[in-house]
Amino acid sequence: MKRTLLAFAVVAGFAPALATAEGPALGVKVSTLGLGLELTQAFTPSFAARLGVNHFTYDFSDAYDDIDYDVDLALRSRSLIFDWHPLRDSFRLSLGYLRNLNNFKLRATPGSSVVIGNGTYTPAQVGTLNGRVGFKKDTPYLGFGWSSSGLRRGWSFDFDIGVVYQDVPSVLLSATGSAASSPAFQSDLRREEQNIKDDIEDYRYYPVISMGVSYHF
Repeated sequence: MKRTLLAFAVVAGFAPALATAEGPALGVKVSTLGLGLELTQAFTPSFAARLGVNHFTYDFSDAYDDIDYDVDLALRSRSLIFDWHPLRDSFRLSLGYLRNLNNFKLRATPGSSVVIGNGTYTPAQVGTLNGRVGFKKDTPYLGFGWSSSGLRRGWSFDFDIGVVYQDVPSVLLSATGSAASSPAFQSDLRREEQNIKDDIEDYRYYPVISMGVSYHF
């Protein structure tokens, strides 16, 4: 909440420039961050800021370290992005901040023996394997894009490409089987967490591709 108020305070700090700038713009978009709403305010003919919210959930199956998981993906983020239009046209360079609440939950119920860490365990010993993968919450964004109307009044088609640096993911695993309380099994779970981290290490750089429409009032 404090970060959201700070974002609005930063935008409000440019209030003296708003009298000579175009009005705000409201847009909707689809991106690799989810479905989003975005409010844009121009401060000068070449400089603007965008406040956005993104949300999307999706269930799928995937294998991590040779174990098949059901995955519940939740994309949730809020953004404050500053745009510079160096030629005062549709092209823009962007730098900003993302409050990153993206995460996914893992669930596996092995039907046969599986390797966890350095040990091999039966279905009864494992039970259900539950996991949660999270990312750094305060993350920078860098990108570029186009807004077909620039910062002028009217409808605009918007397209952006960028990257969010969300650092190495955190992984936490637990199990419900008969071996769950065993120190050796817990040690293997910690190794398995590291193995999953190694599998998804590339997610530290999260690509953002976004397209949408907006209207400048």
